[in-house]
Amino acid sequence: MKRRDFLSASLAAAALPLAGCDDHGAANMPKPPAATVGPDGKRLLPWQNWSGYQHCLPAERLTPKNEDELAALLRSARTPLRPVGAGHSFTPLVPTEGGIVSLRHFDGLIAHDATTLTATVGAGTKLGQLAELLQGIGQALPNMPDIDEQSIAGATATATHGTGETLGALHSQIIGLRLVTPRGEVLDCSRQNNPEIFDAARVSLGSLGVITQLSLQNVATHNLKRRVWFEPIEQLIERFDEYAARHQSFEMYYLPFSDQAMAISIDPTDEPLRPRGAEQDNDAVMGIKKLRDYLSWFPAARRKLMNLATEDYEPEEAVDVWNRIFPSNRAVRFNEMEYHLPREQLMPTLRKVRERVESQHHEEFFPIEIRTVKGDDAWLSPFYGHAVSGSIAVHRYYVEDPLPYFADIEPLYQPLAGRPHWGKMNTLKAADFASRYPKWKDFLDVRASLDPDGRMLNPYLKQVFGIG
Repeated sequence: MKRRDFLSASLAAAALPLAGCDDHGAANMPKPPAATVGPDGKRLLPWQNWSGYQHCLPAERLTPKNEDELAALLRSARTPLRPVGAGHSFTPLVPTEGGIVSLRHFDGLIAHDATTLTATVGAGTKLGQLAELLQGIGQALPNMPDIDEQSIAGATATATHGTGETLGALHSQIIGLRLVTPRGEVLDCSRQNNPEIFDAARVSLGSLGVITQLSLQNVATHNLKRRVWFEPIEQLIERFDEYAARHQSFEMYYLPFSDQAMAISIDPTDEPLRPRGAEQDNDAVMGIKKLRDYLSWFPAARRKLMNLATEDYEPEEAVDVWNRIFPSNRAVRFNEMEYHLPREQLMPTLRKVRERVESQHHEEFFPIEIRTVKGDDAWLSPFYGHAVSGSIAVHRYYVEDPLPYFADIEPLYQPLAGRPHWGKMNTLKAADFASRYPKWKDFLDVRASLDPDGRMLNPYLKQVFGIG
């Protein structure tokens, strides 16, 4: 059954009796503030992230046009400042009553070297734009996340990643960066210049100042083959290590209340181009939601329809230029919690997550994403010191309260000292981070030296860093 047929099956389920009108916690969701007028008579407009869960009413919206303007406003600012990108983080990294700083004027290609395959780009460059720019000069990112709306600075500051046992997160490609500190100093950082600041700044949550440009080590442009197929989930769990070792990029999606799971592999290829067809994932997710809405009271029927929708699914294959293979259109909004775990514990933990979801969370429908990421040496990287990490990401539809669900899944990761994605929801405190990051104190020392007055900190970051 094709994905469009799956949607039809879901609509047919809507004819069945509805056993309740559960809003799944929608009434508990936070409400954004209304626009108002500040004491100086200026209109204050609310900011919110992509999902709408995080928001604030900043006193100032600042859009410096160059480094001189940025340095001046950092030196003179009386209120806390938070850099803001595309708003694709689900943690409260941005919300502040102070000012938010947009880097929309700091975008585009600044320089590149065709011999070394390096490129320097503005920190506000969106990943989709970056991919097009690199393709235009014969370069490519070694790996990408499947959402390409983030700014490169925001994505690297939160350790955003794709998947692949031999592929690191985006920040692992940084070979140099330019940082404007809260004192207005402009620092060029690399392994040779200001190396400790470089190690801290590659993943810094926007807490050290404002990064204005990044230099990346890329690879030559190339074509990729993407294959999507379904397997029984138990079989896919058993074969996950085999597939992850065989393919350059591999991930799986567990579909709650189904006996099937979806697998995606991506590999370099010389095969003729066969572009991807129209995006169908968003329709599929909303089809699964309809099944949840109308059949959460009848799990056996829900499972039967889910299995029927996937059991004769024909594998999809596409071959195209790298930047048309990695990203997908994610129009269905959600909130997310993702933890990075010891690689050997990935499949055992997934089994526990599956049991917890299917025994206690009949309201859940969003696919659960499982990936692997190569380790690196950035101080606040969740992959620091690991050869390879395993990642499990759970999602909740954006208008439904994610907290009870996430709170029930999160304890499964704690005995393993799991490290959460910095942009994804979690409940860890400063003491937890200190025990899980070997370079935690070193990072705090660098942060205090660059920003002793805490100009770059909002209430959430003060909590994360243990600052009263």
